[in-house]
Amino acid sequence: MSAPAGESHRVAVVQHPPVLLDRDATIARAVKFVEEAARQGAKLIAFPETFIPGYPLWVGHLRGFEHRAFLDTLYGRLLDNAVDLSADHLRPLRESARRHGVTVVCGIDERDTFSRGTIYNTVVIIGPDGAIANRHRKLVPTDGERTVWAPGDGSGLRVVDSPSGRLGALICWENYMPLARYTLFAQGVEVYVAPTWAFGDRWVASMRHIAFEGRCWVLGCGSAVHIDDVPADLPGRSELKTKDGWLNTGDSVIVSPIDGTVVAGPLRADRGILYADCDPAVVGGARRRLDVAGHYGRPDVFTLRVNRAGRDPIAFVGERPAAAVVPDRDPATDVIMGDAREGCESLAESARLESV
Repeated sequence: MSAPAGESHRVAVVQHPPVLLDRDATIARAVKFVEEAARQGAKLIAFPETFIPGYPLWVGHLRGFEHRAFLDTLYGRLLDNAVDLSADHLRPLRESARRHGVTVVCGIDERDTFSRGTIYNTVVIIGPDGAIANRHRKLVPTDGERTVWAPGDGSGLRVVDSPSGRLGALICWENYMPLARYTLFAQGVEVYVAPTWAFGDRWVASMRHIAFEGRCWVLGCGSAVHIDDVPADLPGRSELKTKDGWLNTGDSVIVSPIDGTVVAGPLRADRGILYADCDPAVVGGARRRLDVAGHYGRPDVFTLRVNRAGRDPIAFVGERPAAAVVPDRDPATDVIMGDAREGCESLAESARLESV
């Protein structure tokens, strides 16, 4: 359900570092910040890119051949602490969202459930019922990130209803992909979340541009990390280059659809939580003059085709499966994905048809 017209909802952008490469400790920290923001009246709480268990900040600092041993060790630690959604690692965060009746948007390093050796840069949207409403994997890791993350697919390019408005998210430099942005605009996004490792004046200007272009609220969720936040035993730590001790200054912002005005932030070289009261109804009025996927578009001239098919690397056929077990759901905890029961039943039926 989206917000009623004319009703403002408080949103929060968390700019705090993770407990780097420690999944469980970082999830506990995220739960603490959800509780803090909820006490301040926030109904939508957003975290930075790969907050759990942290951005691979050695990217761009360590070089392939020269630091191969460091890189292998670091990747192994990141993989061991990456989030496995099928194992419900996010359960404490989901339960916190349900307990406080808030929507949470959080970046994660997601572990592949097939080979078990691949990581995706993912953002999840957790609804106030505690269920995961959407999972989006970053389409194109940037530059050296390609040595850490695999490219995602289009299955998560979705806008979902939330009490704070129609909600969508793109990660970091995906926000420089015009067609990806347009995909969200065409689904009527009202609150656009951009978890990121990018920072600086150019990034803030980009957030303002997107708010003006899409006539939507924009939450730029920056990653403020100081060298003191990096574990002393991190391989290659001495090679990390900083400015005044900061690996990333954050620069989180909240931007209005009215002329791209910054209403909170930028929060620079500091830790904290930004708050703003956002009314999704403002979006409708702002689109009177500019609706890039509506009256200001030309579908007779331009067309866009988005492939939302998932890309599983293997499909097993010709086997008669054991009796499918679909446990009853507990409304207090819910399942990992909202359509898990349906998916399980569909897979079982497909396997049955192919085996006869």
